[in-house]
Amino acid sequence: MSYQSEAQLEKNLIDQLVNQNYERVTINDYDTMVANFRQQLNKFNEKKLNGQPLTDSEFSRFFTQIDGKSIFDSAKILRDKQVFQRDDGTEVYLELMNTREWCKNNFQVTNQTIVEGKYKNRYDVTLFINGLPVIQVELKRRGLDFKEAFNQIQRYRKHSFRGLYRYLQVFIVSNGVDTKYFANSDGDILFSHTFFWSDSENSRITTLNDFAATFLEKCHMAKMIARYIVLNETEKQLMVMRPYQVYAVEALVKRALETKNNGYIWHTTGSGKTLTSFKASQILANEPHIKKVFFLVDRKDLDSQTLTEFNKFENDSVDMTDDTSKLVQQIADQGKTLIVTTIQKMANAIKNSRYEQIMKPYQQERVIFIIDECHRSQFGKMKRLIDDHFKEAQYFGFTGTPLFEVNKSQDGRATADIFEKCLHTYLIKDAIHDENVLGFSVEYNKTVDVKVNEADKTKVKGILTDEVWMHDERIKLIIENVLTHHERKSRSKGYTGIFTVDGIPMLVKYYDMFKSMSHNFKIAGIFTYGQNEDSEGRDEHSRDSLERIMVDYNQMFGTNFNTDKYSNYFADVSKRVKTAQIDILLVVNIFLTGFDSKPLNILYMDRFLKYHNLIQAFSRTNRTGKATKPYGNIVCYRNLKEDTDEAIKLFSKTDNVDDVLMKSYDEYLDMFKAALVKVRAMALTPAAVDNLEREEDKQKFVVAFRDLTKYLNKLETFTEHEFTEERLGIQEQTYQDYKSKYLRIYDEVKRGGGGGKTSILADVDFSIELMHTDRINVSYIMNLIKNIDFNNEDERNKLVKHIQDEIDRADNEELRLKARLLKEFLDKVVPTLSSADSVDDSYNTFEQEERGKEIQTFAGEVGLSVEDIQSFVEEYEYSGFVNQQVISDVIKLPFLQKRSLIQRIIEFITDHTKRFS
Repeated sequence: MSYQSEAQLEKNLIDQLVNQNYERVTINDYDTMVANFRQQLNKFNEKKLNGQPLTDSEFSRFFTQIDGKSIFDSAKILRDKQVFQRDDGTEVYLELMNTREWCKNNFQVTNQTIVEGKYKNRYDVTLFINGLPVIQVELKRRGLDFKEAFNQIQRYRKHSFRGLYRYLQVFIVSNGVDTKYFANSDGDILFSHTFFWSDSENSRITTLNDFAATFLEKCHMAKMIARYIVLNETEKQLMVMRPYQVYAVEALVKRALETKNNGYIWHTTGSGKTLTSFKASQILANEPHIKKVFFLVDRKDLDSQTLTEFNKFENDSVDMTDDTSKLVQQIADQGKTLIVTTIQKMANAIKNSRYEQIMKPYQQERVIFIIDECHRSQFGKMKRLIDDHFKEAQYFGFTGTPLFEVNKSQDGRATADIFEKCLHTYLIKDAIHDENVLGFSVEYNKTVDVKVNEADKTKVKGILTDEVWMHDERIKLIIENVLTHHERKSRSKGYTGIFTVDGIPMLVKYYDMFKSMSHNFKIAGIFTYGQNEDSEGRDEHSRDSLERIMVDYNQMFGTNFNTDKYSNYFADVSKRVKTAQIDILLVVNIFLTGFDSKPLNILYMDRFLKYHNLIQAFSRTNRTGKATKPYGNIVCYRNLKEDTDEAIKLFSKTDNVDDVLMKSYDEYLDMFKAALVKVRAMALTPAAVDNLEREEDKQKFVVAFRDLTKYLNKLETFTEHEFTEERLGIQEQTYQDYKSKYLRIYDEVKRGGGGGKTSILADVDFSIELMHTDRINVSYIMNLIKNIDFNNEDERNKLVKHIQDEIDRADNEELRLKARLLKEFLDKVVPTLSSADSVDDSYNTFEQEERGKEIQTFAGEVGLSVEDIQSFVEEYEYSGFVNQQVISDVIKLPFLQKRSLIQRIIEFITDHTKRFS
């Protein structure tokens, strides 16, 4: 088959962009890029400079002012006016980009720019705004996995995107047929953070030609950079919005500015509603005729990530207290146009006569309310109160599960009754198709042997009473089922589970029985108790039950919580679920809505849920993560099949549940066996892998075995899975032997194949995380560090000790290599951090300093310059190849001493790179 070449693909893209009014420029190297930037800077700021271009000394000083910063800081500089003093002492405000009128920038395109150092990189296509490179496109010829282009960019980012390349905002990868985009970052970029572009109806735009015509239309491209890249202040990261988020914001802003009507956005749970709602709020808050934008959440979502996320995007934008007077102070502050608060506090501010003088002027002002999780009936009750006060208010809701006629609220209203028109939809089937969330694998376990439809509530009430559901034997059998399979479902405790039941008495009974049985899982429980509840007929008040559970929790984690510190306990439980420190959390309703955690992948259910409540609960498990998390696991101990199918059909607007529910065990088993045939076609036995000499054959084996492991990963989460030759068609030991050969090829590629030639396997996706089930790895340890409360010395010291213990018992190879570094970071740097510091930035700075020290020490030991050792390391990192001849040329010693020293240097280079990569 004849494929379009990469060069032809590149030429077609350049021609298309020139036809779209980009200026074609030839920029062969970095010096030419700097010269072009100087010319464009003068041109763009001609009026501010009064027609007097920057002199050599002025440009040199300005270049120093904006150069050499981090990617995050460069992104801020790109968007800000730069105060600059000219040679004559006058001050000017220079701009790098017009972020308000996007089309009024200068657009250029170039290709095949060469950046040389110890090695040479040739970049495919670069797009410029006012002389700064803002978008980099990397291409692979048709027929190749375009993830290879993604991996290539990762190498470029590590080795050569320096200087002005720090201003790159977006990367694009394409093989002509498939095209994705993603944001630049100082830290690691996951392939799961790459996105397809689409139209407003969520139909993908995949071909490079169509992508260039829409996304890269120059005004749209500039708008994406100016408006739809969000700077995450907490993590010091750039985030680029996905297409459905962009369309939702555009639709909401248009309705707000052109009408006084309400509206709502229906975006499925887990698709990033917080970022969408933040951006819409921010844009509207900047409109001069809008007095205030109020973003309202329900009080029970205070620890949900909405508030944390808002503070990420805009420091101190959220008041976390329950004090209504703080809200009123914000309302009185004329300079504060965006206020994030709870529905309850807003209602208090309106009702309390003390605040009347401050609140009254807003009765006739233009204000906008944006309501998160607007499917909650709570807002419907309070809207009348807010309506009566804010006469000119406009309301916009965000929900993943709207209320319709069939699932309307207790007061009989649907979402459209309050918010009128749905402005944009992004359904769960769309999000699964785009791989923005995972689908669900639902397992039904029959626990009551009676001939009755459990969904028929009239019969259930008569037969399946609490006495049946809470029977000791039934609960014991369910717990035995959980304990038997949780280790495998959680990938050796790498993931965590929530177990939801239909009331506090049942939760306490489950907790006590879990405690009475032998296992090595960390089980916790949480619920809200009533202050004056009727405890008649119960052995203990639910508050006393929770106190007991907290005592065990304190013993397990070295904490000191009681029910007087409930909010602190709530926050700590949340944090530990997000870092997979709790294996199973027992809940009634808490954490079933508004809670996001990538390590949460199992929901055990011993209760009935319907419609939006069911989808909300399921959706706690389906956040995308590593390849070892193929879907959200739902394990039902009641017959929820009919309710599940109804809910999926309602919220997917479809009669087909297959887009949302994953395939059966038997279907994945068939796929596994088909993949096994392909593996054996490449190598009949594990030993035969050694006979694969051509890189093309090794590549085919890698792809075949990678697919085999992906299917195995899916099979392993099913209760009926058993690794036997009779069932799978291969012995487990034989599979492990194949895996050893696979990992050997991976190691060869990482070490380099020799000769200085880049292997065609260099950018192949090995999905190496699929091959390991180690729970305690570098990512796990870094997550624990990020969750330290740096402002609390006692808690910080306890957690540091816990993390050091976790490092000591790890068997993950990568973590073992970094153990010393991480421990020194915990000892030396962590005590100096505050909650305002970025753990990633601090660790990267520390690691680079330690790296420099190690190279300096070794250079002194072997009598070579630091520059020489540094260049050897950089060459190896880039090419995977140690050039012994170059090392030999530098060493001035007799032959035998030279040979011994070369070997020592090679060992240092490889060990050092493994430790610091």
